[in-house]
Amino acid sequence: MTIQRLKDAEAFQRVYRVGQSWATPLLVLRASPNQLLHSRVGYSTSKRLGKAVVRNRLKRRLREAVRARSAQLMNGWDIVLIAREPSREATFAQLSAALERLLTQARLLDEA
Repeated sequence: MTIQRLKDAEAFQRVYRVGQSWATPLLVLRASPNQLLHSRVGYSTSKRLGKAVVRNRLKRRLREAVRARSAQLMNGWDIVLIAREPSREATFAQLSAALERLLTQARLLDEA
């Protein structure tokens, strides 16, 4: 399955407005159906997390964690992953586990 990036502000706003939300201490996941044949994922890192280097590294880690689960991810969803402050010090394994927990709670992983 192909996962595309959620980039435009309008799509982010729609997910914030109509999407459901799930949270862990490291991440918040917001998701809403998108009527497309693929899912799109966007990443949000606040300036509170640190300078650009820190925020970009965090986004790269999140993109890799999502990519590793792309075969299991259900089609037809817009997903926004929001990094919380503790994620700055989290290991890749911790971020990956938090993402897995959120996707399971949101029922966005294919069982098959």
